[in-house]
Amino acid sequence: MSRRLSVTVETFELAADFVISRGSKRQAVVVVATIEAQTGFGRGECVPYLRYGESVESVVAAIETARGRIEAGASRDEIQSIMPAGAARNAVDCALWDLEAKAEGRSVAALLSLRAPVPLETAYTISLGTPEAMSEAARAAAGRGLLKIKLGGDGDVERIRAVAEATKGARLILDANEAWTPETLRENLLAAAAAGAILVEQPLPAGNDAALASLPHPVPVCADESMHKTGDLAGLVDRYDFVNVKLDKTGGLTEAIHLVAEARRLGFGIMVGCMVSSSLAMAPAVLLAQDADLVDLDGPLLMKADRAHGLVYSASTVSPPTRDLWG
Repeated sequence: MSRRLSVTVETFELAADFVISRGSKRQAVVVVATIEAQTGFGRGECVPYLRYGESVESVVAAIETARGRIEAGASRDEIQSIMPAGAARNAVDCALWDLEAKAEGRSVAALLSLRAPVPLETAYTISLGTPEAMSEAARAAAGRGLLKIKLGGDGDVERIRAVAEATKGARLILDANEAWTPETLRENLLAAAAAGAILVEQPLPAGNDAALASLPHPVPVCADESMHKTGDLAGLVDRYDFVNVKLDKTGGLTEAIHLVAEARRLGFGIMVGCMVSSSLAMAPAVLLAQDADLVDLDGPLLMKADRAHGLVYSASTVSPPTRDLWG
């Protein structure tokens, strides 16, 4: 099967600074793989992530390294061994799903024998800041039922209390992005419980999270940076209650489907999350999230403008993609 691959880099301006414990940004820079064949074309979008040793240049280079195999007709299953898990493989894998759906004249959901996807409630992110600034931002998000609160280490108890006071009635996910320590873990978890939080995400650094096995969890704890692909799950048992599945970590929808099935078998709750990116990156994740316990797919809500044919958001409810976007 003859194909043609193109790789582009696109930049989206954010509506406000996006701030987490590791820094801030005002732009989302994404890489898009487009694979053309006689049957049409498929697209996939990924976000190179420095925390995982990726850059725009390295992701583009990884896709280019696989160009010959992709253009020669490599299948999705073959791509799993040709390319390692990560952002580059995500773009290629999702482009191949989109291409297959167009060739078959069916949706990706139908290809997977899934029911037609339905709208989902997504979390909405409040960036890290002072307790006062975060309280104000939380009040501005009144009416959104699920908020994801970015935390940063020192002063998090005060941030948690301030946001909880400003958001009575909203469900709160607290995301520390590895910023807590074993010494502060108990105090912060108790503050999370007192605030009525429903989940604490990645409180300790990946590789330094053994304390989670010996300390009670008054609030369920979710692995993000500690979990990338299916093989990571066994090492998380007894430390985490949930896993955050992101396509840029798993290397695409193909691996993510296997990961979710194994995570369920091991008893983990599932959150489907995202990097800050456009609707093209969210679209396959919306499909994956149909049976998730929690959904965090608010990337386009954080942008000044999304791409054409983007997902439709009504407050914090995101609808499935149209054929013009993906899948």
